[in-house]
Amino acid sequence: MTAPNQAQHCVAVVGAGPAGLYAANELARAGVHVVVFNRDIKPGGLAEYGIYHDKHKMKEGLRKQFRQILAAPNIDYYGNVTVARNGDLTLDDLRQLGFHAIMVTVGAQGTKWLGIPGEDLKGVYHAKDIVYHYNKLPPYSQREYYIGRRVALVGVGNVMMDLAHWLIRDVKVDYVVAVARRGPAEVKFSKKEMLPVVCHIDRQLLNAEIERVAPVMRSVGQDPDAAKAYILSAADKGIPPISKTVFAFQFLASPKRILGDSQGYVCGLEVEDTTLVRTNGDTKAKGLGTTRVLDVDTVIFCIGDRVDESVGLPVEWNEFVKSPNPRFPVDGISYEAYDPAAGQPIEGVFVAGWARKASEGLVGVARKDGETGAQAVLQYLATLPPQENVEEVLRRVAQRLAQLGKPVITKDDWQRLEAIEQQEAARRGLEFFKFDSNEAMLAALHAIPEPA
Repeated sequence: MTAPNQAQHCVAVVGAGPAGLYAANELARAGVHVVVFNRDIKPGGLAEYGIYHDKHKMKEGLRKQFRQILAAPNIDYYGNVTVARNGDLTLDDLRQLGFHAIMVTVGAQGTKWLGIPGEDLKGVYHAKDIVYHYNKLPPYSQREYYIGRRVALVGVGNVMMDLAHWLIRDVKVDYVVAVARRGPAEVKFSKKEMLPVVCHIDRQLLNAEIERVAPVMRSVGQDPDAAKAYILSAADKGIPPISKTVFAFQFLASPKRILGDSQGYVCGLEVEDTTLVRTNGDTKAKGLGTTRVLDVDTVIFCIGDRVDESVGLPVEWNEFVKSPNPRFPVDGISYEAYDPAAGQPIEGVFVAGWARKASEGLVGVARKDGETGAQAVLQYLATLPPQENVEEVLRRVAQRLAQLGKPVITKDDWQRLEAIEQQEAARRGLEFFKFDSNEAMLAALHAIPEPA
């Protein structure tokens, strides 16, 4: 690793999830001084707040890697700092502070909606909000979410399975139904994610649903029996039930409207029947015009995410725009932010992880994309003269952050916070403990004197 007075370049990494941290590690190993800015107090992003809340062993394994990365002397960390158009700092601020390059790895912090009537009713949520809530990410951890007894999950991927897991085993609702525009042969969840919920699948309802959609499936060359076998493939190793929740599926059903009662709460989900058609070798859903109403009182959309436009980069199709003709491609992939209005790349600004490709893969994919994106940044830095004032850049950054008038979390602060939470877990006899508000974390840090 390289000390500040030896580094030839200083790079800002915005976001401290897996993509940002592994990118910072790759840059630091190449002798770059990296400053990581994070919206949250704790680093980790998806690894800390996106993985199911009771997967402690997996999370702790990732935290260990992150501790090793952030221990590097040429990586600085500043948490509780928002980089956005109206944030604590803007991308222009980072340029003016003297960074040679900026790597944006903030993930997909926005949410995708269908834009159907009724999305503003009480009991309608996006999966991300709920995942953040049960993983204790402030401020989502402090919000109240009304969850009824009959819940519709729109989507059939792994995120839907995580929500089903939570509803069935934690909340213990009466009924969960996964709603899909297409058929059972095109579900996206993995066998592993099915283990906690597969024993709750109502076999009679599933058989009836497969029988209902079988003619449409066969018309496009799909095998109904194979699809049903996959849905039940985890049954022999499924985790025994701890609630009476019924888990069901509604295929060939496209949400059209959410119905509300006189108090503004969800009282039904209207769906349009669809069929399957083959187009250019792909199977797509086509609306039939007929509708029916599912008897539910909560609707959660599990349909993917979009980047947050407030970061200050151009957005198209839920993603930050990348240069179509990159100067520094890696494996044919563009990591360079692009301004379509100006028709040119945004000089020195790169995107990686879910900031480059929203909702693409999990931690392993984010890691690889962060590391590969860092290689693009290194190609760019190689075209620049050495930076003679790295220490001055770091001094200006520290001075600017001190002027924010709010607590800014350093590496030392984060390490102390981890130790405090570990002590609290031991005191309570828990496997793991996490403060669920920024105020609680800051109060805990304030109560412990600085080490001599």
